[in-house]
Amino acid sequence: MTQTLMRTTITTPTDREIRIERIVNAPRDRVWRAYTEPALIAQWWGRGNKLVIERMEPVRGGHWRYVEHGPNGVYGFEGRYREVSAPTRFVRSFEWDGMPAHVAIETVTMEDLGDGRTQVVITMQMHTPEERDGFLQSGMQGGMDAAFAALDRLVGEE
Repeated sequence: MTQTLMRTTITTPTDREIRIERIVNAPRDRVWRAYTEPALIAQWWGRGNKLVIERMEPVRGGHWRYVEHGPNGVYGFEGRYREVSAPTRFVRSFEWDGMPAHVAIETVTMEDLGDGRTQVVITMQMHTPEERDGFLQSGMQGGMDAAFAALDRLVGEE
């Protein structure tokens, strides 16, 4: 399965994995800051909805928790960092309150393309095919497209 909208590509390389790719028109350091600084995360990750950053500790073992306040309700997301290698990669657990106890391992890499652009690749590994399908059916494509569009606007403004 491959879906492409607005330069965001979501594929399912295995029955337990989701891969998201996007080229961002900004240098890698700027994209890294947008992913790791609470004031910047709040401007794009919530897709235009109010986003409260309850915890943001981008270090090994650190906790993160974001709560999105949208027109259809409040949604929490959280996890712990397993690895942080600034400004190229982090690995963290990812749990959505809408699917409690279904934890994915998310790896985010940022490749400097050498021309002022950054390729962001997010790989999410789930425990079962059903968990992977649950994430995909949760509105993930639309959410990713909206979040990346907001990220593009943010990093393009700096």
